[in-house]
Amino acid sequence: MRLDGIHHISAITGDARRNLDFYTQVLGLRLVAKTVNQDDPSVYHLFYADERARPGSELTFFEYPRAKPGRAGDGMVHTIVSRVGSPAALDFWADRIDGATLEAGTVAFTDPEGLHHQLVVDTTGDAPLVAQHPEVPAEHALQGFEGVRAYASDPARSGALLEQVLGAAPVGDATWELRGEARGGWIAYDPPPAERGRQCGGVVHHVAWGTSVAEHPRWERTLAEAGVSTSGIIDRRYFHSIYFREPSGVLFEIADDGPGFTVDSPLEELGRRIILPPRFEPARERLEALLTPLPDPRAPA
Repeated sequence: MRLDGIHHISAITGDARRNLDFYTQVLGLRLVAKTVNQDDPSVYHLFYADERARPGSELTFFEYPRAKPGRAGDGMVHTIVSRVGSPAALDFWADRIDGATLEAGTVAFTDPEGLHHQLVVDTTGDAPLVAQHPEVPAEHALQGFEGVRAYASDPARSGALLEQVLGAAPVGDATWELRGEARGGWIAYDPPPAERGRQCGGVVHHVAWGTSVAEHPRWERTLAEAGVSTSGIIDRRYFHSIYFREPSGVLFEIADDGPGFTVDSPLEELGRRIILPPRFEPARERLEALLTPLPDPRAPA
């Protein structure tokens, strides 16, 4: 039983319109779902991904309007690392993104709220997870997640859980890879800054690791047998989730691969309208009035 790398990463934004513009128009990802935070349905949950909304490419944001800037600290993810296909793709993104730097085979940049990203050339052979955008050549498009970097004062504590419970393999200094049959991904830990973190705009909320529908319940049993306190299995409609904090403090989720967003919308219509789990549908009018109006980024000009 192995985890298939990163399923999705969720972060916080204080400005959904600016967030939408950056991730769809600059980075070329597809908006695959406009829905609500199921624990607080008064705020958006936006999902950006590849063309088919596949796990391994889903970057999601909760919008808390006018949220002040946050900062990553001990026990928090500070950088999202994504894949591209070639050194030429790195050059493309270094030229395209304002403020990006190209150094030692990595493009580094921040989004408009300060969330740190890195791009690296993929060497895994995993299937590329690519979205279509008229300004981004297919050969240069982002190809899904490579890993995340987090802060931890004692990475060995996290390593014990990663290796002994989650089946990760150490692959470098304070770095562990989780690789299944479909994909792989890693988490690396860096020494934390002295300043305490603040989870707010431009900061990662949690990182989710992927599994199958069949194996998802087994992960809950595995965690319980290891004495890890979890949320239990939560039905998110589009996938099932198990949340827990690893020893350094990073909020982990284990998410399965079904049924996906096409349970509510055909693939070609993903992202065009607000989708709601059935229990929220009676409150649609009230909820939509609370949410920031967002354009369809793929609507004809």
